[in-house]
Amino acid sequence: MANTKTTLGFIAGAALGAIAGILLAPDSGAATRRKIADTSRDLADAVKENVSDWLDKLQKGVDEEVKQEGDNTVANMNSGAL
Repeated sequence: MANTKTTLGFIAGAALGAIAGILLAPDSGAATRRKIADTSRDLADAVKENVSDWLDKLQKGVDEEVKQEGDNTVANMNSGAL
């Protein structure tokens, strides 16, 4: 949980810093819009990657829990506890 909060904080800070840098840079409107689009795309990609990693970890945890429950059920059946 702390790792997730740290990651989200980092992403938010990076996005705010990038936006501030773009808006304060002395570029034309077209160049600024292009930079904003590029930064937004990069941020979206980072979020997608982090969500994908989180879902993979969640699925692995669910798979492990289901396997453990199955093993416990088999062990209980073999011992006559059921």
